[in-house]
Amino acid sequence: MPISTQFTSILSKDWEINFTQCTPNGFLKYTDLCNLIQLTAAAHSELGGISFSDMQEFNQAWVLSRMRVEIKELPKWKDVITINTWINSLENSRSVRAIEVVLNGNKIIGSETFWVVFNTKTRRPEDLKLPISHFELFPERKAANISFSKIIIGDSLEKIIEKEVVLSDLDIVNHVNNVKYLEWCLDYLNTEIILKQQIESFEMNFLKELSLKDNVEINKCEDSNKIQFTITKEEKTCFALEINLK
Repeated sequence: MPISTQFTSILSKDWEINFTQCTPNGFLKYTDLCNLIQLTAAAHSELGGISFSDMQEFNQAWVLSRMRVEIKELPKWKDVITINTWINSLENSRSVRAIEVVLNGNKIIGSETFWVVFNTKTRRPEDLKLPISHFELFPERKAANISFSKIIIGDSLEKIIEKEVVLSDLDIVNHVNNVKYLEWCLDYLNTEIILKQQIESFEMNFLKELSLKDNVEINKCEDSNKIQFTITKEEKTCFALEINLK
């Protein structure tokens, strides 16, 4: 679709937290936080003419490669949050996008994300084939205090479980959606860490895509204030997660 008349280089979008997005104590799930982040990014891309629908003319899609999220507090049921997003860099096949979550005028969450243009037929990265010059870039305006990075996994990983990828894990790009990796890992985190909101930040590296019926292993290692997970297929790491505790 053409560039919307409502397009701006910084998008602000309001979301009301509903009960399906909350843990039993009424606070937003970390997975649903990431869903709202990617939905806001998608809305901005749609207004700017670089959405999934636009890109499919060239068999392209945005895929998430790295993501860092820093949390001061989580919103709760019935809160109305504002998510602001803008682009730090956008060239060739890569883009860095900033996201912040605001509640009652206060920034409560900051995130930095790294996206790659992906050919949905060849399953390989390639340069974006749509115009982008109308996007103003904000390289100095950061939403997170620390940039995303390569996660260095510790030596004490232990296998938790094996699982098979099922249809409900997949998204429109026909691979496991980025939030599913996080969900799989958080299911094996101490529930008190989640319910007592002890997570200060987390970072994700998406390394290899997973498809229907793939068999994977979920692995975990932890110390006093850091917990790491990996998801592996045939002994190759497809995903890494690092959680930093308060």
